[in-house]
Amino acid sequence: QVQLVESGGGAVQAGGSLRLSCASSVSIYNWYCMAWFRQAPGKEREGVASMDRFGRETYKDSVKGRFTISRDSAKNTLYLQMNSLKPEDSSMYYCAADRSSCDYQRFTTWGRGTQVTVSS
Repeated sequence: QVQLVESGGGAVQAGGSLRLSCASSVSIYNWYCMAWFRQAPGKEREGVASMDRFGRETYKDSVKGRFTISRDSAKNTLYLQMNSLKPEDSSMYYCAADRSSCDYQRFTTWGRGTQVTVSS
């Protein structure tokens, strides 16, 4: 069974940094696209950043310049470096992957999430 396992969440003060990791049980090149999503209580899930097989990156406007998505193919791991964190970034963060699309509505494989809490 293919798995995605997130780690790296935690509690930080505003302005701090965290790096999330998403370990894939299969080669990350098996995926056409990998991405980070987040969902806060009472809010809809939203796409934060994505990277396709060719290394092309996309970001939600509110995180541009603060978050960076990257990958390490040798470790089959996707990362999300989050800098200058704000309280509104507090959320459960999920890693997702899909074999054919970067459409945020079509991701088929999901991790269980890691909690990020930013205090003011």
